[in-house]
This record gives sequence, C-alpha cells and structure tokens, in this order.
Amino acid sequence: MVRRPDTSREVACQQILEPDASVYSVQWLVLPDPLLRPVTPRFLFERYLRLVRDWTFSLIRPMQNEEGVQFRLLGSSLALLSFQPPEYPKGEGEGEVHLRVNGGILVQPKECDRGLFSLFAEREPGGVRVTVQLSDYCPLLLGSARPSLLRRLLYRLTQAYLHKIVTVRYLEELYGEVTGEKVRLKVQKVRVRQGKET
Repeated sequence: MVRRPDTSREVACQQILEPDASVYSVQWLVLPDPLLRPVTPRFLFERYLRLVRDWTFSLIRPMQNEEGVQFRLLGSSLALLSFQPPEYPKGEGEGEVHLRVNGGILVQPKECDRGLFSLFAEREPGGVRVTVQLSDYCPLLLGSARPSLLRRLLYRLTQAYLHKIVTVRYLEELYGEVTGEKVRLKVQKVRVRQGKET
C-alpha cells in the first residue's frame, strides 16, 4: 500500500532494483494551491535541466537539439547519459514528458535501448502532484542482470545517492518557485513496487 506524503512538507521516495536488475526510482511532491505560476511538463523539464547544470557547477551540462538530450561532462562531447527527444503525449501544457534513454557511458552497452525518465504534473484535490520517475534503466555500475553485492553497494553509494539528492533538491526548488515559500522537505520512503532497495 502506498503511503501518501504530507501534501506540503514531504517528498515520497522509492529506489529499487527490479528482478532483472533494472532500476526503478520515483519521487513525488504535492504542490498546494494557490500557485504563483502554472506547472506544465515543459516547465518541469526546463527547470530540471537547469538544476542539473547549476547543482553540478556546470560539470554536467545538459545539451538539447533536434536529435535529443545529452548530459555531457564539462565542455566535451562525452555523454554521461543520452536521451531521445522529449515526448509530450498530451502536449507541452499538461500531463507529462518522457525521455527515452538511448546511450551514454553510464548505461550498460547492451541495454542502451532501455530506460525511461519521466516528469508528471497531475492535478488532484488541493494542488498539483509532481512526480519524477526513472524506470527500466540499466546502469553500467551494475554490470549485468545479476550484479554482485559489491556492484550493488557501489551503485547505491554513488549514482543512486546522487540521483536521489538531485531529485529532492529539484522538488524543493520547484516548491519555492511556484509557491513563493522556501521549505526544507522531509523524505518519506514509500513502496510503489516490489524490489531490492538501492
């Protein structure tokens, strides 16, 4: 059963390895009404790219063109993660945006056609629920569908930890921008899917 977080003070979070050792990670927050500005998938996407650049002091630079989106290291052409162009199933003004992983040095070479990063903006009573979700992703650090304990630990202490920190920071900054209220959000573990925690 999913425990819903306090609508204005908690970020729900789950990060697991699924049975095939792909990663599933989800974090969400409910932004309370009234909002100072509309929250659209396009807005969420742009703010996420900006946060990645700013939070890493431009060590990781999101680059976007007609071929897709890449998270590049420094000023090089080396892509840590590469995505197909953003998909807006309901248009840029509502619903969600999806980016399909198609490569990058952080991805297992044989699994470059797997992985989906999604941002959702869903209206619900009392506010807008913003969700950050990564699914079916196969990081290089895990090595295979049967990663060793050492590989799982290494992934948990590095990439999984950084993803969680960046996402929570993203939701905190988003909260402040659209409500005008700066808060320190608590992280509350939830169970959405079954799997091994990362």
